[in-house]
Amino acid sequence: MATVDLTTETFEKTIVDGGIVLVDYWAEWCGPCRQFGPTYAASSEENPDITFAKVDTEAQQQIAGAMGIQAIPTLMAFRDGIGVFSQAGALPKAALDDLIEQVRALDMDAVRASIAEQQAEQTQQAEPAPAE
Repeated sequence: MATVDLTTETFEKTIVDGGIVLVDYWAEWCGPCRQFGPTYAASSEENPDITFAKVDTEAQQQIAGAMGIQAIPTLMAFRDGIGVFSQAGALPKAALDDLIEQVRALDMDAVRASIAEQQAEQTQQAEPAPAE
């Protein structure tokens, strides 16, 4: 499967539609981005069950800003609409393969439970203490 270029119009739907989505944030002028590109493209061919997406940070500055991209290349992994990985820097093929296997192996029920627990803790911390 070839990589998919994301825009502000397609970003959210691609992430939320479920499954595993990897997103490579890159720019044409970035040497490490260009070096990582063939590895990423080859991995997309080897893993047709995963959506391999790319965001050109120059053309899609709104997405890059919203996602807090500070360095490129940055790779993010989403599963079932939930961000599960984010790291700046080009990954070697072995590390990318390992990341893919780790994302596939995630227990998403446990991930959702952990997120709910963290949100509940944040809500409790945000509530003012009762007056004595």
